Amino acid sequence: MSAHVAVLLGGISAEREVSLSSGRQVVAALREAGFRVTPIEVTQDLPALIRALTEPRPDVVFNALHGRFGEDGCIQGVLDWLGLPYTHSGLRASAVAMDKDAAKAVFRQAGLPVAEHCLVTREELEAADPLPRPYVVKPVNEGSSVGVFIVTEGDNRRAEIARDWRYGAHAMAETFVPGRELTVGVMGDRALAVTDIIADAGAFYDYESKYADGGSRHVLPARIHADAYAAAMDIALRAHQALGCRGTSRADLRYDDTGGEPGRLVLLEVNTQPGLTPTSLLPEQAAHCGIPFPALCAWMVKEARHGA
Repeated sequence: MSAHVAVLLGGISAEREVSLSSGRQVVAALREAGFRVTPIEVTQDLPALIRALTEPRPDVVFNALHGRFGEDGCIQGVLDWLGLPYTHSGLRASAVAMDKDAAKAVFRQAGLPVAEHCLVTREELEAADPLPRPYVVKPVNEGSSVGVFIVTEGDNRRAEIARDWRYGAHAMAETFVPGRELTVGVMGDRALAVTDIIADAGAFYDYESKYADGGSRHVLPARIHADAYAAAMDIALRAHQALGCRGTSRADLRYDDTGGEPGRLVLLEVNTQPGLTPTSLLPEQAAHCGIPFPALCAWMVKEARHGA
């Protein structure tokens, strides 16, 4: 009999709509791959979620949640407690990757290139520039470029950004790296490809550029110097391993080619729950490597585990 897979989608983060889109794609792909599939829409009601995961008990949980409570170790802890194997990274890797400050400490320890940064309170940000301009202000614990601002010379939005800040007690300020936005998907012990992302909807690869139709163009494979391409693949795989990720992940990098090629690569973050929507990068890279979406999802189910 085919394995029974419960797909968790929705959730309670700012990325709920993205998760619903990812989850719908996954449900269809797993059914096409021959699994028995039960979609479970996750809400604030934790007892209802536990009932849905125990009556009946699935063989595997496919975690299609994004953002807080979905990729920060919270749902992973619940699934570990229930003893249910689940896709993507475990509790510890998920929690560290979601905390950009903690993740950068891991990356530095592993000798990976990261941008200078500091954490600031709303009051500190309202009072003064935390870094020389241009710099980026971003949440410590959000994904999908939610709440990301670039503060440039002559920009007078800093105090307004600080007053409107709603992403926790601290913001991360990070030196802005000029150049291109690159991303590299990782599948197990293999980096898939490098995509050059050209944002059309926003000033950078923001939420609108990621998920709006026509919001961005993906150049795959990225047309960059061969040495830089190989280095980006290496950085993504080493970051995945340094965090202790499993299954799939996606590393986002900046590539400063403003002084010519090969340029300078800077690792921004690792996403332990890469998007699986129709416009998402990881499925596109897998397809580029000859792995159709149903086969990618089936592989993720096969790799499902619980525990660290």
